[in-house]
Amino acid sequence: MEDTSRFIDKVHDTQQKAERNKRRGGNGSPANQLGNKQHSTNK
Repeated sequence: MEDTSRFIDKVHDTQQKAERNKRRGGNGSPANQLGNKQHSTNK
């Protein structure tokens, strides 16, 4: 029974992390996503 509760806790933790990453990444609203400047062409 202890293993089951550990598994459930792990699943809940994973779901919370996924939700946080989804909000931070701006998947719900791309306008909130941070722009990146990895390749600059202005020289």
